Amino acid sequence: MSRTDDRKDHDIQPELVGYKEEILPVNKSRLTWQRDLCFLGTTQRGYEVEFDVKYEEGCSPTETLLLSIAGCISIDVVHILQKMRCEITSYEMTAEGTRQLTPPQYYKSVDLMIHVSGKGLTPAKIDRAIALSLNKYCSVYHSLRKDLAVNVKYEIEGLGS
Repeated sequence: MSRTDDRKDHDIQPELVGYKEEILPVNKSRLTWQRDLCFLGTTQRGYEVEFDVKYEEGCSPTETLLLSIAGCISIDVVHILQKMRCEITSYEMTAEGTRQLTPPQYYKSVDLMIHVSGKGLTPAKIDRAIALSLNKYCSVYHSLRKDLAVNVKYEIEGLGS
């Protein structure tokens, strides 16, 4: 069976054709100890992230996890809105994660706020884009604990102008 034939079985909706078809089926990375509790993470494509539990020269793994959730959902939402013929002129998502205070100190909830402006945006389109991301497409979200509450709100800036 060819790679194209495999894709037919995955039920990729038209709003994500091309984007979700081009994923790497296996991701690889390398983490190299630098000193103390500082590490350098390198993706298979050569991008680097510095991890530092003291927050002096890098970020923590949980900070990058929060960014990964926000990044994955945002990529889906913007892509879906563009496929819905929305012309986005600005987009920003803020993320706040609440963690369990005792080990393993996982995220209990994540609150995301989208600030978006552009032409053709409606609450119905944004709700649909968020729902598709959370319910079907966001691989980061679907890789996390099932009891993680992710709440997404949005504000359409300039609506009605």
